[in-house]
Amino acid sequence: MRWALGISYLGQGYDGWQSQPSGRTVQDHLEAALTQFAARPVSTVCAGRTDAGVHGLMQVVHFDTEVQRESFSWVRGTNSFLPSDIAVQWAQPVPDEFHSRASALARRYAYVLLESPVRPSLESGRAGWVFRPLDESALRDAAQRLLGEHDFTSFRASACQARSPIKTMRRIEIARRGPYWRFEFEANAFLHHMIRNILGCLLVVGQGQRPPQWIDEVLAARDRDAAAPTFSPDGLYFLGPVYDARWGLPQRTAAYDWLP
Repeated sequence: MRWALGISYLGQGYDGWQSQPSGRTVQDHLEAALTQFAARPVSTVCAGRTDAGVHGLMQVVHFDTEVQRESFSWVRGTNSFLPSDIAVQWAQPVPDEFHSRASALARRYAYVLLESPVRPSLESGRAGWVFRPLDESALRDAAQRLLGEHDFTSFRASACQARSPIKTMRRIEIARRGPYWRFEFEANAFLHHMIRNILGCLLVVGQGQRPPQWIDEVLAARDRDAAAPTFSPDGLYFLGPVYDARWGLPQRTAAYDWLP
């Protein structure tokens, strides 16, 4: 039987999602917990890998197993073997043709940012930080220029393994609550460091160092050196993939609710 799981985690203490020899990744801990619970090896495939320091609110994985358990048992049983900053949110059987990565129609991320003269303390590792005031109108103007299909080479990390830099940005939303900003992105797929590189450019514009039209120049350059430095991973959250309704999978988790 094939199962899909929704996973949430804080990325601060891990070397990203993907399994590594160090064993200090979210995937390593999840598979170890699943293996303990199932009493046999379990290998997972995820919807989208996250870097070190990046958090997940609804990472989706699938795995195949002959072990027979109820949905709630996969959740509670696996969580009993996981560290406190990783948790299975839900479990659901899916057809064999479901694939957590290939079946995703889009992916969503949010970046939480603190605008304050003083660096974060309670939010350390969980929110990015800028000490200069941001111009909301300029941010929105710049963000709109990234919507649609573009060659995002200028926002692509040198280590990116994607076959093509051409992606479709479907949605960018910007909201503010007190000193906190929330940037939400949805695209058919993302390049390595793409959001952190985009955010670095948006903040350059928001702080008045460049006009919104500069984003057009960065896109057209198709050169990583044309863009701003990669911004911190601290406030970046993988909100999860978007699937066709026919799979019947949750579209969100309660973990969304505490974000500004």
